[in-house]
Amino acid sequence: MIDPDDPLDVQVAKQAKIIDALIRRTGRQHDVGHSAYAAFQSAIALQGQVWAKTLDLERTSNELELVRYDRERTQKNLTDALSAMEGGFALFNDGTLQVCNDLFKSLLPDITDQIHPGLGMDEYFSAMGRSAHLVDADAKLLANLAEARTGPAGATLLSFVVALSGDRWFQISQQRTSLDNVIILQTEITDVVRQNRSEKAHLIDMQAHYLQAAFDNMSSGICTFSRVGMVMIHNDRFRELLGLPFTLMQQGTRFTQILGFIQNNGLLIEADITDIDHWPYRLRTEGQLRKRLRHGGGRVLDLQAHLLPDRGFLVDIKDVTLESRATEMLEKRVEERTSELTAANVQLTAQYETQARVEEELRLAKEAAEAAVSSKTRFLAAASHDLLQPINAAKLLISTLTDMSRGTATAPTVERLDGSFASIESLLHALLDISRLESTDSALSVTEVCLGSLMQGIIEDHAPVAARKGVRLSVVPCSLWVRSDQRYLMRSVQNLVVNAIQYTENGRVLVGCRRSGPNVVLQVWDTGMGISHKDQKRIFDEFTRADNVPPGSGMGLGLSIVDRTCRHLGHKVAVRSKPGVGSVFSIEMEMVAGRAPMPVNLGAAQASFDNDMNLIVLVVENDPYVLFATTQKLETWGASVLAAKSTAEALTLVRDIGMAPDIILADYQLDGDDTGVQAIRLVREETATHVPAIVITADRGPALVQIGARNDFTVLTKPVQLSRLRPLIDWKTREKALA
Repeated sequence: MIDPDDPLDVQVAKQAKIIDALIRRTGRQHDVGHSAYAAFQSAIALQGQVWAKTLDLERTSNELELVRYDRERTQKNLTDALSAMEGGFALFNDGTLQVCNDLFKSLLPDITDQIHPGLGMDEYFSAMGRSAHLVDADAKLLANLAEARTGPAGATLLSFVVALSGDRWFQISQQRTSLDNVIILQTEITDVVRQNRSEKAHLIDMQAHYLQAAFDNMSSGICTFSRVGMVMIHNDRFRELLGLPFTLMQQGTRFTQILGFIQNNGLLIEADITDIDHWPYRLRTEGQLRKRLRHGGGRVLDLQAHLLPDRGFLVDIKDVTLESRATEMLEKRVEERTSELTAANVQLTAQYETQARVEEELRLAKEAAEAAVSSKTRFLAAASHDLLQPINAAKLLISTLTDMSRGTATAPTVERLDGSFASIESLLHALLDISRLESTDSALSVTEVCLGSLMQGIIEDHAPVAARKGVRLSVVPCSLWVRSDQRYLMRSVQNLVVNAIQYTENGRVLVGCRRSGPNVVLQVWDTGMGISHKDQKRIFDEFTRADNVPPGSGMGLGLSIVDRTCRHLGHKVAVRSKPGVGSVFSIEMEMVAGRAPMPVNLGAAQASFDNDMNLIVLVVENDPYVLFATTQKLETWGASVLAAKSTAEALTLVRDIGMAPDIILADYQLDGDDTGVQAIRLVREETATHVPAIVITADRGPALVQIGARNDFTVLTKPVQLSRLRPLIDWKTREKALA
């Protein structure tokens, strides 16, 4: 009947009501009871209950008294503690002020009367914002006060600094307690702010003194000017070297005034300062100015001026009189000694005049040749590689345009455009090969190469071009291995095949191999126009073509690259030809004995694809043009393309679709430190799937191929051959489906 959680005074009142009810009940039972003994028993029982309740009541009264005493003592201790605090303190419960100390009330005298128990926290900070004692109430402080009106969120601490009149500074801190109360502390930090301000001013003054002391102890004359050309800091040495008056070298004097004084008073030799009016302009445009000046007093001065980061400038003047005189003396001695030697060697000079003239001509010719080779090498190395990106994008876009224009009136124009870009690509590869062959030691990597797969790949790449010219291109299967550089051997055979197709009309081109003792001879036969006997001796020279070649048939670099490459590799190149019948070009190489034959495909690998690739392809390419062209081409093949410019964007796209792509096509070098290898690895980790991948790159070094072997991705070089890309995508995705 009595809830122990009720306050003590409520429990006492309930017990009194119970006792009163029991007494009335006993009186009624006495009046209508059955016997005196029963009444006596009831009285005894009632008396026991009354004693028990009386004891409970006394115990409860004592506990209530102790609680009241403890509460009063706690209240007194809290009041004493708040009064002893050095800063202002206030406790808000449910946004209402419960208790605070006098320092909290007196912080802002003009709102002291408004601070009393029951004041809302929002009202307090609103009044603070309107206080006349608040200084510099900028937007940031007003924002802090607005945030403080609702109190800190959760258990966070909200703290900000306010400036008061009289150069006083306080830190206001709000902290929410575990009982969802808010405590506000006002801590004075005036001494800290003033000390920091004093130390900062002291440091600035000391730095200025140190800088001036350093200037004053320098042997050179130093003067700094502001961006508008006014004197800022200088040493006495600057004024002394130029002979300037003390009154002129003051802060605020303009650079043009100093130059004018020098010119008007003849302090420097006139011949050295004829262009003095242009000195400020040259300094602003070139960033520096250097002059050797001769002073009227005989001194030689070296003047240097440099722009400073703030567009001001620093002028440094050194006295180089001794160095100048020593140089003049040395030059004079050298001149005298030279004259003596010249006179002594007149007869020898006459005797060897012819020989000297010949040697000089040879030296000049050698220097000219070396300069030409060096210039060519630098140009090829710098320009050729940078052209790969736009050429790659153009090839992809032209391929897409070819598919779109098929059967339309623009098809012939697109076909001519495709041919033009094919010529550009051929020339670019030639330039790249020449630039690499200039440094053969680092370019060639001799390994064991299978001729069958090499020839088959070349035939597949050039079959479409041959078909358009009506040329039947075929290969004789071969399983032999040779020692060579696979990349350069492929380029050499490719050049021979391209030449054969180019100079053959409605004929045949055949590629095959023959054994020749321990060697193997790779041959390219054609039924083209042929080469005369006199031209066969010079067609391997650079920029040389046969006399019967029509104009506009190339630069004449292909065969020279083949010859240079084979000489570096130790291969032998030969040609047999007859005008009007055809030609046979051959490369003889060392055969690798004991190597197991590699299976060959007896038929041409002509894959047929429809335009329904039905794949999700993730393309990662930082060049927007290449990315657009690749996306367009893949979509014409029927693929769904996720186009990303970086690894982060690729991961976002993969997370958005919620599944792994079917294959990844990634450029190797992305922006900054980002790479296609990193994109492949992170996409595989994100999807927990070993996604097939192809890296398309302009890097032709062997290191990336080795990385691809370790990480299970294929490397294709730019410009990408679409005849290889499409079947490679099909093979890699089919391999994944069968796994």
